[in-house]
Amino acid sequence: MSLSIVYWVLAASILALAFAFFFYKSMMKEEEGTDLMKKIAAHVRKGAMAYLKQQYKVVIIVFIVLAIIFFVMSLFHLQNGIVWFAFLTGGFFSGLAGFFGMKTATYASARTANAARRNLNSGLKVAFRSGAVMGLVVVGLALLDVSVWFLVLKGTKLLEMVGAQADLVTITTTMLTFGMGASTQALFARVGGGIYTKAADVGADLVGKTEYNIPEDDPRNPATIADNVGDNVGDVAGMGADLYESYAGSILATMALGASAFATAATQSAAGEAMQLKAVFAPMLIAAAGVLLSLIGIFLVRTKENAGMKQLLGALSRGTNTAAVLIAAATFGIMYFLFGKETGDYANMWWQTSLSVVVGLLAGVIIGKATEYYTSQSYKPTQKVAESSKTGPATVIISGLGLGMLSTAIPVITVGVAIVLAYLCANGFNIEFTAVNLSRGLYGIGIAAVGMLSTLGITLATDAYGPIADNAGGNAEMSGLDPEVRKRTDALDALGNTTAATGKGFAIGSAALTALALLASYVEEIKIALLRVGEATMDIGERVVNTAQASLIDFMEFYQVNLMNPVVLVGIFIGAMMAFVFCGMTMNAVGRAAQKMVEEVRRQFSTIKGILEGKAEPDYERCVAISTKGAQHEMLVPSILAILVPILTGLILGVPGVLGLLIGGLSTGFVLAVFMANSGGAWDNAKKYVEEGNFGGKGSDNHKATVVGDTVGDPFKDTSGPSLNILIKLMSMVSIVMAGLTVTCHLL
Repeated sequence: MSLSIVYWVLAASILALAFAFFFYKSMMKEEEGTDLMKKIAAHVRKGAMAYLKQQYKVVIIVFIVLAIIFFVMSLFHLQNGIVWFAFLTGGFFSGLAGFFGMKTATYASARTANAARRNLNSGLKVAFRSGAVMGLVVVGLALLDVSVWFLVLKGTKLLEMVGAQADLVTITTTMLTFGMGASTQALFARVGGGIYTKAADVGADLVGKTEYNIPEDDPRNPATIADNVGDNVGDVAGMGADLYESYAGSILATMALGASAFATAATQSAAGEAMQLKAVFAPMLIAAAGVLLSLIGIFLVRTKENAGMKQLLGALSRGTNTAAVLIAAATFGIMYFLFGKETGDYANMWWQTSLSVVVGLLAGVIIGKATEYYTSQSYKPTQKVAESSKTGPATVIISGLGLGMLSTAIPVITVGVAIVLAYLCANGFNIEFTAVNLSRGLYGIGIAAVGMLSTLGITLATDAYGPIADNAGGNAEMSGLDPEVRKRTDALDALGNTTAATGKGFAIGSAALTALALLASYVEEIKIALLRVGEATMDIGERVVNTAQASLIDFMEFYQVNLMNPVVLVGIFIGAMMAFVFCGMTMNAVGRAAQKMVEEVRRQFSTIKGILEGKAEPDYERCVAISTKGAQHEMLVPSILAILVPILTGLILGVPGVLGLLIGGLSTGFVLAVFMANSGGAWDNAKKYVEEGNFGGKGSDNHKATVVGDTVGDPFKDTSGPSLNILIKLMSMVSIVMAGLTVTCHLL
């Protein structure tokens, strides 16, 4: 099997970036509207870019410090000498994906509003294809990074030059470290952007809507511009960095699992070595095919004038479902091309592994539909939350919390079934628990995660479309456009709330599968670290060699990784605690920043004469500055904590403690993230449902009650919840990178 296959992956990445540029240029050709529309868009664009510049200054310092630490570790043979640079490239591309997506969104909002002046379909087309820029940039940059790194490490002597082996297991585990760079950048982007946007959103709603009966996005509200800026820095730049690391992480983890699953066979024969290489190629080729099929889906999204919510959802579903069906069919072709001629134990591997991919795709669809059911105002659960507003904000909050808790059942059961089915499909439905079956089964779980994310080009487009439509509505309101335009942008915005909630559920589900695959990758990195540290200390005793060469089952037995080991249990408790502590810190961060925003909005309403009559312009810049400062100050501690806890756990509790930490963080973080995302989405759309004229409509007491629920849900769905799926993967990535340090402390 030739390395030339990777060039097809490289070509797919370039194609994705080319179409992203095409959609960007097409959007820029659209008229931006009136002078006032242009002025408002410029304010938002300026604020978003200023914030991102400040955020990157902080992140760059953190990255430089971590890169220096990794470089020093390599000098002491605690890690190979490529890791520090791979880490930097992962962070760079993750940040770049967020930057391109946000730049596009800030130019697209006014153009979407102006297109909506013509008809609903025009507005949908501009917003969706602008969101597609985000999706295509993410998959394009991720595949570019993966393919170039693989070509460099496999096709050159670079690893040997830094004293490391150049086998596929070492190559793929080394590449996982740029996944840590992506995860670190994503966490800062999600937490910082989430704090920024929700501080502004909560401040604008609590004072404007509930105290002064001012409509949403009213230009008299001082926090309006900051709110619109926040949609871009949190829901576009943050989300782009988030899903970049999810996408890249699933591919990298599966490549590492493929290399380790056939590592023994590779040492025994040339045929086994070819099998190992094919297993590494498979996730890259599936992702590359997903790029092409996502493009087909993007061009299928269109709707008719006066379309309702279900028709709009149908328009987006047509694109995403078509891409999903096509990638399922393409997977069988790819797997037959790779494994179709195998005989013996691997004779049926091509269709068995293909079924694992189909399992991942189906799980993604089910999670998306379940999220849509629980968060869309077209269905009873969210309508019930809206109805509870008749008795005040307390019952709105209670019903939203209950809905979120109930909504975890379907995603958790779906992921559980998907894990078991993907495992069984990949090892030929053999239920015997052997080392070979376990390795192939874990590879099946990893490739199921790749399948779930393979059409990210279009699924992310449906997610990024949401904040663009939201900003378009804000622009229409502040520019005083015809009420019919606002009605159209509201329809697009309501659809965006549902697609955003669906996208979050999708990302969280894929994170669960990817994090499970990373657990196995952590074991492989520990085994490599054992040999590396043993050689460096001249201590290549029987204990070190046997453990490094053991199967996964024997490795677990050697380290006593079982539920009767109190060290493992302590690790599980710490991992579960981390999910709650992290959410508590980010929720409180939003609360503190929102308090300052509320005080500032109240101050301006009371001291700036003529502001409520529309005769004086609010001080928008002051509110933007409050959100910026709050986000910069508050994002550091929770993000650094996510990096420090796995390191300290490894130093104190060793390998069993770290594995417990990752299991506890994965299980608790997954369920908590689903709960928070769905509660927040339901509260948001319950407010929209009332604003459509139900239960009293805008300005009523019922409306004010749902606004309170929405403000509680804002940090749930846009700060803490989506950050959790990064947290559980980042802790895995940090553990992998720090494996050498963990082994050194507990080797003797």
